[in-house]
Amino acid sequence: MSSDSLQLVRTRIGERIAEIEARVGRLKPVDIRAKMDAIRVMAADHGLAALEGLADFGAHHAMLPGHRQATRCALEHMDAALNSNCPSDRQTILAAMAQRLH
Repeated sequence: MSSDSLQLVRTRIGERIAEIEARVGRLKPVDIRAKMDAIRVMAADHGLAALEGLADFGAHHAMLPGHRQATRCALEHMDAALNSNCPSDRQTILAAMAQRLH
């Protein structure tokens, strides 16, 4: 994939993230899950491993107690994950979130 194509994908995903950020307080857990899962699929399709893992975390935790805090925490790390080019960043970002949430 060319760098221009990847940048276009990152821009589109960034728009989806911004939509969630703007509406997170008003979204139902099922809607958060669906939006995070859509981001996960796009990230997986384009080899964005860190973002895929973070969106998977967000989708899963959207349906659990404390989902608002977990969703906000995931959103705070989305920019780093979106701009990551290193698959090992997935574990680093998820570990940072786990430490912060517990």
